[in-house]
Amino acid sequence: MDRLFVMIGALSGGIGVAAGAFGAHALKARLEPRMLEVFETGARYQMYHAIAMLAAAWIVTRFPGSLANASGWLFLAGTLLFSGSLYAMALTGVRALGAITPLGGVCFIAGWACLALAAMRAR
Repeated sequence: MDRLFVMIGALSGGIGVAAGAFGAHALKARLEPRMLEVFETGARYQMYHAIAMLAAAWIVTRFPGSLANASGWLFLAGTLLFSGSLYAMALTGVRALGAITPLGGVCFIAGWACLALAAMRAR
């Protein structure tokens, strides 16, 4: 699981950098400022949680168990739901997609909680 989480985290980090560059260069002239800000928020949180995936990979090797594994999967789900919905909303203008974003935020929070609990329960 640790190798998988490192691969996912590294891929997500690369995509986050690409999304940030895309937003800063290609979308700056095409999106209204508010939607550009939404896109940039998605890229920023994707980068934060790419690093969190790397932390989850480390925790899985150091304190193996279901909580450590859950943290990685929750960070992935959070990235797909949170950042993905923000990217889609900014690019399509469909603001209803913003209703999905909080589900990703809940996944992020749960992932951090699982990461903390995995470390706390370790012997």
